[in-house]
Amino acid sequence: MRVSTAGIERAPELEGRCAFFLDLDGTLLDITDHPHHVTVDEDLLRLLKALGRATAGALAIISGRPAADIDRLLGNPGFCVAGQHGAERRDFSGTMHRHAVPLAALEEARRRFTALAAKHHALVLEDKGVNLALHFRSAPGLRAEVLDAARRLAGESGGTFEVQLGKMVVELRPSGKDKGVAIAEFLDEAPFKGQMPVFVGDDLTDEFGFAMINRVGGHSVKVGEGESEAHWRLPDATAVRAWLTAFVARAGGRI
Repeated sequence: MRVSTAGIERAPELEGRCAFFLDLDGTLLDITDHPHHVTVDEDLLRLLKALGRATAGALAIISGRPAADIDRLLGNPGFCVAGQHGAERRDFSGTMHRHAVPLAALEEARRRFTALAAKHHALVLEDKGVNLALHFRSAPGLRAEVLDAARRLAGESGGTFEVQLGKMVVELRPSGKDKGVAIAEFLDEAPFKGQMPVFVGDDLTDEFGFAMINRVGGHSVKVGEGESEAHWRLPDATAVRAWLTAFVARAGGRI
């Protein structure tokens, strides 16, 4: 059941063997007006490395960004990663798994999203590889037109692509892959298998992960306000970092 817990600032006091799955933008980092304007501070890098040590590597970044972009932001630390909402996934061995999509359908979607962004210069097209996102943060009035275009493309793709809504963004992503699927794949592998799973996210794209975590008895943590499947709540990225720091300290780690 989806519940609204706006204003509640609490999350479980975790101990023991946990596996962490963490969204990036809006969860560990504050959202900016453009995805390329994001920067990562040294404090976050130290925290993530300490969290990786405290969990014996059971840490994965689960993001809509491409894996290469995540590595660029985090200084290529070698963490497990699910990029483009699970369309690409790097496991603990370093092996990259990629979801294949028909190139003709992808190119047609890219062409039409590019044309729409050229028509409305306030739109920002983010080409992630197999996911295409149109950000309308600078022009909220264009939401309906962007959403309609994405839905038409998804329909014409014959089920190859799905529409994904986010915070001031509409995205076209390959069908059959989402953050919940990516987390489930990690949980079947070492070092995540057998650990208490914890997923933290802030956006509509993270609801797939929350639902999956709830099914397996883990801890789902929503960042910010709004209705969600998540069982726990933290207000912002600063609170998330403080909560993770406390876990590392209880585990006997140092940052």
